[in-house]
Amino acid sequence: MKKLILLFPFLILFSSTGFAQGELDDQQKIFFRNEQSVGLLLNSTGWGLGLRYGKRINYLNKRLYEVDFTHIKHPKEIKTTNPYFPNNRGFVFGKLNLFMNLRAGMGHQREVFKKIDSGGIAVRYFGSAGPSLGFYKPIYYEVLYSLYDNIYEIKIEKFSEGIHQSSDIYGRASFFKGFDEIKFVPGAYVKLGLNFEYSKIDRVIHALEVGVTFDAFTKKIPIMASEDNKQFFFALFVSYRFGRIVDPKRQTIIPDMEELRDTF
Repeated sequence: MKKLILLFPFLILFSSTGFAQGELDDQQKIFFRNEQSVGLLLNSTGWGLGLRYGKRINYLNKRLYEVDFTHIKHPKEIKTTNPYFPNNRGFVFGKLNLFMNLRAGMGHQREVFKKIDSGGIAVRYFGSAGPSLGFYKPIYYEVLYSLYDNIYEIKIEKFSEGIHQSSDIYGRASFFKGFDEIKFVPGAYVKLGLNFEYSKIDRVIHALEVGVTFDAFTKKIPIMASEDNKQFFFALFVSYRFGRIVDPKRQTIIPDMEELRDTF
């Protein structure tokens, strides 16, 4: 959370440079400016990945269609290792489930400051909302059981608050253990934010986004072995978004090599 808050002054300063004069932009413009983009997301409750399609409504407005896949953590998660076996897999003591969230929504984006030269920044605000599907799978641990002297047996078990101590945990079991026990919970989300688009190439998108998200589910999600598990999650986020502008007259599913090179 602190890292995200520290980024805000930088982003404000970064956006203000968009009003300075730079190299005049003489590129051929794509008038309709539909867009396809991918977002890499870091937020105060985890991380995520998002796909977005923006369809032009008029000169300043777009309709957004998006899909996000996010990982949501409990605020009390602290990764540790057994001090007697420090080279083994780290684990979060007391964690019951790994929680992921799949969002699918629609929204609106409006441009408030247009990029007038190749070194400028376009500033937009956006909002989206829609249904989501949360799913969680149990976490398994490698648990030590003493046989005799310094000989131990390792068993793969779920965490049990009344039985396991931190010193009993040898490490985290395989990530793939428990996929056959996944449970689903429906929900909904709302997202609000600002988009700072700074690409020097007209048909390419490079942007930073900052904003807030609110996720709500039909029940509390048992992430940790504690009584303060939540069903409502509020988060600040920072996202890097890259993609391309699509001209509907020559829209293709796979971009050519020149477009791919310009995007990156």
